[in-house]
Parts: sequence; C-alpha cells; structure tokens
Amino acid sequence: MGGTDPAGPVLDRDEVDRALARLGAEHEAIETSLLALQDHAGRRLLEGAELTGVTEERWAATEASITLLWTYFDAYTGALRTAREIRARRRWSSREDLVELTELLRGESVTVAGAAVATVNVAAPHGGAGRLSESFSLAALVDRMNELYATSLDMVVAADAVWSALPARIDLLAAELQRTRRLAHSIGVRPGEHPAGDDLERITRTLTRLREQVVSDPLAFWVPAQGSSAPGGGRPDTTVYDREARALEEVRREIDAVLGVRQDAEQRLIKLRDLLSRADRTLAEARTARGEVLAKIAATEVPVVSGPPTALQEQLATAAEYRRQAQWHRLSPLLESLEQKAEDELLRARESLTAVTAPLAIRAELRGRLDAYKAKVARHGLAEDPLLVERYDAARRMLWSAPCDLRVAEQAVLRYQQAAAELLGSARVPRQGGPQHGDGGGES
Repeated sequence: MGGTDPAGPVLDRDEVDRALARLGAEHEAIETSLLALQDHAGRRLLEGAELTGVTEERWAATEASITLLWTYFDAYTGALRTAREIRARRRWSSREDLVELTELLRGESVTVAGAAVATVNVAAPHGGAGRLSESFSLAALVDRMNELYATSLDMVVAADAVWSALPARIDLLAAELQRTRRLAHSIGVRPGEHPAGDDLERITRTLTRLREQVVSDPLAFWVPAQGSSAPGGGRPDTTVYDREARALEEVRREIDAVLGVRQDAEQRLIKLRDLLSRADRTLAEARTARGEVLAKIAATEVPVVSGPPTALQEQLATAAEYRRQAQWHRLSPLLESLEQKAEDELLRARESLTAVTAPLAIRAELRGRLDAYKAKVARHGLAEDPLLVERYDAARRMLWSAPCDLRVAEQAVLRYQQAAAELLGSARVPRQGGPQHGDGGGES
C-alpha cells in the first residue's frame, strides 16, 4: 500500500492521467492486501476463537479496523471511479473538468459518514467523538488505510505466530510428559512419595494451564521486536515452556537413575550381604584370635572385639523389602548409604583383627629373627658354641612357651644376637635396652 503526491496547482491533462494511473495501481495494491488479510489463517482463527485478556481487547479493535478499512476502500474506489468518469467525458478535458479533477484528486473530496464514523471513533486513534462525518483527501485516505492495515496485520500475524509455535510444542512436551509419568509410575515414583512425582504433577498442571492461556490469549505470549515497525515484528514468548521443558529433563534424569537402581539392585544387595558377611567373619576371627592371644601371650593388653552392628543388618533387610515392593526411589539412596557403611564396617573389622593379633605377629617376628641368627652362626661353624647354645635355648623356651612374656623373650633374643655378633667379629652389635615393640601388646 503506497502514498500520493501532496496538493498543488490545477493539474493538466498529462498530470491527471499520470495521477489516475498511479491511483489505479494503488487501488489494485490496496485491494490485494485487504483480500490477503481477509484470507489470512490467523484472522480466520481469531474469528472462531474464544478469546480472553489482551487478545480479546485487541481483536475487538482490529475487527473494527478491518471493517473500517473496507469502508475506506469502498470510498476510495468510488472517488477513483468518479475521477475516471470525469476524465472519460472528453478526449481533451476542459478547464472545468481539470479543476474538478484536481479538487477530486488532491482535495478533501472523500467523505465517510454515518455508521462508519462511529467505527472510526472506536477503532481509530484520530477519530473524534461526536463527529457526524469525516473528510479525507485521497492521499490522506491512503495513509489512513496504511496505518489501519499495519496495526491490523501486526495483531493478526502476532497471534498466528504464537498459535503456530507454542501449542504444537506444548503438545509434544505433554506427550513426552505422559510417557515419563507412565514410566515413573511403573518404578514407584508417584506424587506424595517422591519429589520427582510431585514435579511431574506440577509440570502437568502448568502445561495444561499454559496451553489454555496460549489458545485463548496468544498476544499475552508475544514479545514485540524492539525498534521494529514492520507488522508481526517480534517472537513468541517461550519462557514458561522452556522452564517446564528443563524441569521435565531433570525429572527424566532422576528416573533414569532410579531405573539404574532397579536394573542392578539385586547385584548390589548381594555385594552388600557379602561385605557384611566378610566383616562378621573377620570380627569372629578377631574374637577367636583374642582368646588365643590371651592364652599364649602374657603381660599384654588385648583390645576388646565388638560385635557386628545390628543397625546395618536391619537397614539391609529394609533395602531388600524396598526391592520386593519395587520402591526404587527409596531403595536408591538407602543402597548408596549402605554401601559406604558396609565398606567402613569391613575396614573396622580388619583393623580390629590386626590390633588383636599384633602380639602374635611380634612373637612370630622374634621367632623368625632367632632362627635366622642361628642359621647364620651355623654357616660359620659356631652352632655348637656353649654360650650360643645356652642363650638360644633360653630364648627358644620363652618364645615357644605359653603364656609368652614378649618383653622378657625379646631381651633373650637380643642377648643371643649380641653373643653371635661378638663371635662373628661383627662391628654392628644391636643396642641392648628395652623391648623394641613396647609392652608386647602394641598393634602391628
């Protein structure tokens, strides 16, 4: 839709013909635009929709503008037809014809009266209240139609853009939501029982409400382009949709984690039972070893061995029950906690066994040292030396008797080492003093 030249002096015949040709081209362009607007899919949808909010208000104004546009176009068509008829009276237009044509083509010769003026007052920002009619020049009328057309098309295109973009995306997300809900329900992720189940319910409510709002009030979800005057300049506002899509993705990841628990729950439970069983066996071995240490080692303190923690067994039984009831969302965090606790319990049992058997390890080390020195002096032909035989027998009696006093036995081994070193002419003689292992009851 174009514009016309400003007013000027009386037109000559050539100027009239050029003006009529230009107005004819404008008339054709305006008619094409109005017919395209009339057939626009967005306009047809707006006519049949139950609108609310800002869209309802703007569509009421836009409908009035479109009606007014056709009224203006009819007036424009009539003025153009009249001008063509005047020009067609004579091949060479008279002075009176040219004056009349100039007034018609450049003056305020087009009058919109009656019901159309009421529409002007409602829809047009320039409409004056209480005016019975309004007059336009053809140029002003074209400008007015351009203005109304732009605002009407902008509204129609914006609504159509939102309807074309958001409902389909919401429907796809809703379909994915339903699949996720069915999967979640199958693994026990339900509202009120798991946060992900609550999230699914909230997303469902939000998407349902969002779709209703988008369908009834699309312009509430339209963001106009800054600085753009072109009709339909802007984009659909997908903020709420995008937020819910991200929330659904987070729920899907949570459900995938729960599914992973379901798939390997039995193996993890078997491993847990094995860990706790090994810890129990180790503690039982430590208790048995403690009795042996108390019987075989004298003058030493042996740490008490505690029993297996019943709380872990109770939690393991709870985990097995969760698995039987397919409560995967509860089983997942419990398994993670139990796995760490079971590893810690096995480590504690091993440390307890090590602490309890430390005196036996010290005795074994002393026995090995004594035999190693005996083998060394034997290689040098000194095994029958009376002093070495005497000290060896004394140390051996202490180490192989029960209960064994580790403090006294270590002193005997050191005396044997010293005698052997002197006979062998060794420059390195172990320093004689207190037991190298404390009171014999220390941990290895």
